[in-house]
Parts: sequence; structure tokens; C-alpha cells
Amino acid sequence: MSSVPTTSGEPLLRTLAPALRHLQRSLRAWLDTAHHYPLGTMARAALEGLAADLDRQAEALDVDRPLLVIMLMGGTGVGKSTLLNALAGGAIAQASFVRPTTRDPVVYYHASVRPERLDPVMQHCRLAAHDRPSLEQKILVDTPDLDSNDLANREKLHNLLPVADIVLYVGSQEKYHDKLGWELFLEQRRRHAFAFVLNKWDRCLHGTGGVRPDEDLLRDLKNEGFDNPLLFRTTAQAWVDRADGDSLQAPSLPEGEQFSELVRWLEVGLTRLEIEAIKARGVSQLLQQLHHALDAACPPELSVAAGKTRTSWEGILAEEAASTVEALLNTLEPYQREIEQHFAMEGQRRFHGIMAGYLHLLTRAKYFGSTLRDRLPFLPRSAQSVQMPAAWDLAAFSRNCSAAAGDRHLDARARALPNRLLVEADREGFPLDLLTQPVEATSKMNWRQRYAQALVEVLQSVERQWTHPSGVRRWAQGGLTLLADWLPAAVFVAACLRLLWRHFMTDVKLELFDVLLPAIVLLVVLVILHVLVILLLPVRWSAIRNEFQRRLEQRVRSDLGAVYLAIPADVADALHLERRQVEQLAGETREVAAWLAHHEQAASIAALYGKE
Repeated sequence: MSSVPTTSGEPLLRTLAPALRHLQRSLRAWLDTAHHYPLGTMARAALEGLAADLDRQAEALDVDRPLLVIMLMGGTGVGKSTLLNALAGGAIAQASFVRPTTRDPVVYYHASVRPERLDPVMQHCRLAAHDRPSLEQKILVDTPDLDSNDLANREKLHNLLPVADIVLYVGSQEKYHDKLGWELFLEQRRRHAFAFVLNKWDRCLHGTGGVRPDEDLLRDLKNEGFDNPLLFRTTAQAWVDRADGDSLQAPSLPEGEQFSELVRWLEVGLTRLEIEAIKARGVSQLLQQLHHALDAACPPELSVAAGKTRTSWEGILAEEAASTVEALLNTLEPYQREIEQHFAMEGQRRFHGIMAGYLHLLTRAKYFGSTLRDRLPFLPRSAQSVQMPAAWDLAAFSRNCSAAAGDRHLDARARALPNRLLVEADREGFPLDLLTQPVEATSKMNWRQRYAQALVEVLQSVERQWTHPSGVRRWAQGGLTLLADWLPAAVFVAACLRLLWRHFMTDVKLELFDVLLPAIVLLVVLVILHVLVILLLPVRWSAIRNEFQRRLEQRVRSDLGAVYLAIPADVADALHLERRQVEQLAGETREVAAWLAHHEQAASIAALYGKE
């Protein structure tokens, strides 16, 4: 960006208006969006105020000839109104010796300036127009007393201060360094240029051995970084009394009185060059404050803490999964025989013919025996509240088991889990206020339903593994199934044919045993085949339980990890996006500030600003 000299008459500051409006819109859009990183009340208030200041500065700069607002500020009785009357050459501000207080702010401006061009906060003040060419671009504002007992007056002052370009801090011998005024000066010094007036100079003590008020004030200002501040010693009342005279000199004025120098500085010293420099410096200070506020509001980078938190949570969730599975399995233990029988019946579906009928009848009889304790009132029953259906309903059975486990253990563990996770996250340096809401929301999910679904799917998976094995067990099952499907029928037919042959082809008289022999042989074959099924294709709870526990623990750990382990990274990613937005805003602020520094003219305003 090429430098353009301000002496050429080009209104350089006007080019700042679009940039400031863009910053204001970007800042406002960011403030109005929802934030994952909590924005404190004071931080938000500061940024809201800066957004309003950006808009105000843009409006003030979007003119060919910007106006310079010089605001008189001081405590009760220091003579602000009298000073403005002296500067105006007439009684335009209400000065009172009975009760010296400024109730309504007075705006002293050139008649060529349309009132609607004034800042809205000044439009509601008492307006006093003049026709002095030397003050055409300058507006003098007399403000309420900063130490007024009327809080409304203090509020008026604070509403006016943001529009000030130069604050003319007015004091007197009695009140030049009071606490309220000095604190307000320290608060505003980085946002405004400051010049100082020690009024009622004729009442200051000289040569009495004490520290002169001006020397004391200059020493304090030097401690605040003002190496060469502008300090004017005035006796405003004497100039008001002589307002009708033509001479600017008054022989009765005390030695060192500088009202004429103050007038000369206002009329001649503050040229367009100085006005644009002060405006530029004010914008630079505003941008610097915005940059500091954005730095303070910038979310932290939590990717490392998120990784550590995830690692530490994995151990907790693994332990939680193991405990959860153990609680679920405890609800299944009383019904291990029913589960075995269900698996056995599912496995028997591969058999056909006589063997299928034999196994079905035997299993039904065995199943009846296993549930006999629930049918007879005098037999002991399980302490679990799970009802085993007469017809196997895996989904209903799993829901009942999950509900029973939840009532006894899992609900309490689910409520305690968020606290354990948050404590561990705090140890890893992850801010708890960012994790509490998503972690607690996750803990309120319907975990009973998720555990019931896990039970169903894992039981079905284990069931498929045992009823449809692979490898050697698959070949053994296939061979045994083929043998069981055909051998009983073949043996029975052979026994019947032998019986018929003996009856019709021999003279041997058949006995009852001979008639029952085919059935006996068939039964013996079925029993032998059943024993082989039990030996080669066992369906025992101990084996099923181990496999079921392993798979269920993997499933529960996966479910817990899927919803909990992603939280730190999700929060960190959201904060990273917000951080990029803030950094983009800060980058735009730096860009405008750099452009401004490149074009800012030093002029003769160094004394108005202390060192940072």
C-alpha cells in the first residue's frame, strides 16, 4: 500500500470508515453467534462497547473534514463552565458560584456544522453555535462534574466520553488530583488524547515552601508516562470578566497565566494535520484495545489436552465396560440352562427326520424341567426380576435383563461416570466448564436400551457362531448331521425288514421283544447319536459365557467410547474453529492498524499521549 501525504488535502481518514465498518460487522456477527468457549460478562461488555465505538468512529470519519471533539472534564467547582465561557467570549455555559455544577452538557460548535452531523449523544445536549473560523472543525463540550452526587450526571459524562478526541482535564488548586478524577483519567488515557488545565491559577500558592499544584501534577503525569504534557495555567474568571474588552492581555493576571496560550493552541495549534493525526491516533488506540480484548476472549488451544484426556478416559471406560458386563451377566446366570437349551434348539434346526423329532421332544422335556422351579411355589427362585418367556423372545428377555441390571447397579454407575471423567479431564488440564454440559448430556442417554440392544446382538452373534461354526467344527457338524439325518431311518428300516423276513420267511415265532426290537434299535442309535452331538458339538454355558462376556465387553466398550471419547476432541475442534474466527478478526484489526500506522502523521501531538 503506497503512502499518501496528508498535506495534499486528501481526506485520508475517510478511507478508514469502510474498514472500521467491516470490522464492526465482523465483530458483531461473532458476538451474536453461539460460543462453545464461554464469554464472560465483562469481556462481552467490553467487546460490545468496542463494536459501538467502531461504528461511531466510522460515522465520524466518513466526511471530507472530520470534526475534533474537545471535551472538558473535571470535578465540582474547578471552573469548567467558566473556562468554556472564557473560550467562547461570552456566557454560554451556566456557571454558578452558589452551587457550581453542570447539569446539562453544553456543545459549542460552528454554525456550518449541521446538528444532525453531531454524534447522537451530543445532539441531546444543550447546543451553542458560533461563527469563529478558527474553531470551524472543533467542538468544545462542557460535561457534568465527574464527582457529582447525582448519578445521572455521572452517567451523562460516561456516555459522552467515547465521542471525545481530546479530553481537557480541568483542575484547580483544591481539586486537581482527586481520586475519582484520577481513576477516570487512568481508565481513559489509552483511548483519548489528554491536555491539562490548572484553573484558578491566581489562587495557587507560590513560594510558601510547599509543592506547587502544577509541579505536583506534572510529577504525577510523568510517572504515568507523560514526559512533556500540555499543561495550561489559567484564570478563566478574569477573562470572563474582561470578555467585552478587545485586548487579549490583562496586566492584572498572575505570573505564568496561560489562557492566551490555550486559545492559541486550540485555534492555531490544532490544524487539519493535527486533527487527522489525533483522529488516527484515537483509531489506533481503539484498534489496540480491540486487539487486546480479542486476545483475552480467544479460546485456548486444547488439542493436546484433548488427546491426553481421551487416553485417560479410555482406561476409565474400559473399567466401566467390564463392570457393566459383569452386572449384565449376573442377570443371565440364573437362566443359563434356558440359554443353553435355546442354543441347543437353534442348533437342532439343522437336523431332519427322526433325529430332529427325537431332539425336539427331549429338549422340550428338559426345558420343562429347567423351569420347574418357577412353576412350583415351594421351590426356591432366583432373586433376579427377569421373567423367562414360555416361548423364547430374545429382545424381551434382553430388555428385562438390562432393566434388572440397571435397577441394581448400572443406573448408579451411569450417574457416577460423568464425575469420574470430569475429574480425570481436570487432571489433564481440560477446562471443566467446557466438558460438563456434553458429558452430562451423554450420561442421560437411554443406556438401558443400548445395553439391551447390545445383549441382543451379542447373543445372536454368539448363537450364530455356535450353531454355524467354521473350520474343523463345521466339517464335524456336517458329517454328524448327515449321519444323524440318515442313519436312524436306515437302521429302523433295516430292523423292520429283518423282522418281516423272519416272520414270513422262517418258522421262528416272534416274541414281544422281537416286535419291539426295531424301536429299541432306533432308540439306541438315537441315544448314541445324541451323545456324539453332545461330545462333538457341545453347547455349555461355561463356554458360551466366556465368549459372550468377551464380545459383550468389546461391544459395551465400543458404545461407551463412541459417545464419550469423542467429546474432548469435538470440544477442542469447536474451540479451534472459534479460535480461528477470533484470530481472523485480530488479523483484520492488525491489518487496519498497520495501514493506519503507515499513513499516520506524527504532527505535534506527542505531548497529548503518554507512553504505554
